[in-house]
Amino acid sequence: MSDQTTPTPEEIRVARNENAAMRERDLSDKLGISEGQLIAAHTGEIATRIEAHPDIVMAAAQKLGEVMALTRNVSCVHEKVGTYDNYHTGHHAAMVLTEEIDLRIFPSHWKHAFLVERESEGAPRRSIQVFDAAGDAVHKIFLRDDSNHDVWGSLKSELSLSEQSDLLAVEHRQAPETPKSDLSKLDILRKEWARMTDTHQFMRLTSKLKMNRLGAYRIVGEPFVRSLEPAAAAQMLHKVQAAGIEIMLFVGNRGCIQIHTGPLKTLKPMGPWENVMDPRFNLHLRGDNVAEVWAVEKPTQRGPALSVEAFDARGMLIFQVFGLSKEGRDSREAWRKIVEALPTSQIEPQLA
Repeated sequence: MSDQTTPTPEEIRVARNENAAMRERDLSDKLGISEGQLIAAHTGEIATRIEAHPDIVMAAAQKLGEVMALTRNVSCVHEKVGTYDNYHTGHHAAMVLTEEIDLRIFPSHWKHAFLVERESEGAPRRSIQVFDAAGDAVHKIFLRDDSNHDVWGSLKSELSLSEQSDLLAVEHRQAPETPKSDLSKLDILRKEWARMTDTHQFMRLTSKLKMNRLGAYRIVGEPFVRSLEPAAAAQMLHKVQAAGIEIMLFVGNRGCIQIHTGPLKTLKPMGPWENVMDPRFNLHLRGDNVAEVWAVEKPTQRGPALSVEAFDARGMLIFQVFGLSKEGRDSREAWRKIVEALPTSQIEPQLA
């Protein structure tokens, strides 16, 4: 976006007041700005700039008690209630590992962060919000009624940066990586795929072959992958609910992946959205954004890891789902029956 077309912070604040009921993401799209720019325009009013590094943000989050963690991409929103704890720092990747708040964090994309406080129905609505270089949301932490609100003031005093500008300098949004395949390396892909002992080896394999996730899926064929109908994404959620099994459901963006481990109890479709509305877990999936769905099997030392993975029309990963394989809570057999019953796509994938 150019300086000529970007509204000033004052114009953004006026637009926010005139569209008070509109979601921040929707309003930022309407104004042609990023969500981070929308929040930054209110610096000194409802927003306070803080250091965006995960070490700083997670240290603050661990003081807040029970909160709601939110990670999203364009097509899916993942909301989980829990307590931040067991944080593991890392230069390239960091983690939060608890039963409810389960995150994989990629610090290089944590560029801007704010403490945000606004009045809602007579009570303060407080959150920590993190954005990437383009101003797109990476991760958000929302305080609940029973969170530790008494530490909020001290967090503002301790973490507030000296620079509190209401302008946010953003970079152009990176275009999604298109699917990358190489049919000349198909034999190597299949041979090395069959030798995997851990799912994390897959990304190293595709990188070595100069492919990517979706590109590899489009050429490797059975028994490694099966292309499913796009409608299988929603069908899978309903079958998991009906079977009462536990799954691991991953939703993420470049800077953060958030994981739900457990069942899906309450599904409420609404228009194009598939909604999980459980007391401590909400999922909002834009079903009409699902362009490709794949059943994917990777060998591991603990047996095959079977996933269902959905992508949008640009080739961006929307979500991944696995059957739970924890000792005493193993749903893999029931999960396999669900996946095997999902409809195979009748459309041949377009090779990259």
